[in-house]
Amino acid sequence: MTTASRSDSVRGGGRVTGEPTAAQVGATLPELVVHADPTFVISTAIATRDFQDVHHDRDKAVARGSKDIFVNILTDTGLVQRFVTDWAGPRAIVKSIALRLGVPLYAGDTLTLTGTVSAVVGEDVHIDVVGRDSLGDHITAKVVIALRGTND
Repeated sequence: MTTASRSDSVRGGGRVTGEPTAAQVGATLPELVVHADPTFVISTAIATRDFQDVHHDRDKAVARGSKDIFVNILTDTGLVQRFVTDWAGPRAIVKSIALRLGVPLYAGDTLTLTGTVSAVVGEDVHIDVVGRDSLGDHITAKVVIALRGTND
């Protein structure tokens, strides 16, 4: 596995796959950089049917003690899943994602996702994922995927 970097704008970005034939412990996934502009924060909240005002109304978010609107956990989970499956390719089946939130990801900030293969047990690949923004660790996640053979 090679380490690379890829960057996405809110509206752009194509699928980048390493499509590993076999995952090895210690392998690093290519970074994924996502700029969370207000349109991204609002549209992903609405797309996940999360109508909490702190995700789309700046004035109400500030009134509740927040610096700005911020990304919701469903979006974070989707970003982690995308990050891992972009690396693993179409043979990957996501078996579990255990996600913990840290600092908020506010509108206008940038999230950088990194990952490392922590274990390989049979066809199951365990990946540790961290998403960092300007405030620190926003996401820490443990993901388990299965890499199915091409004949499955």
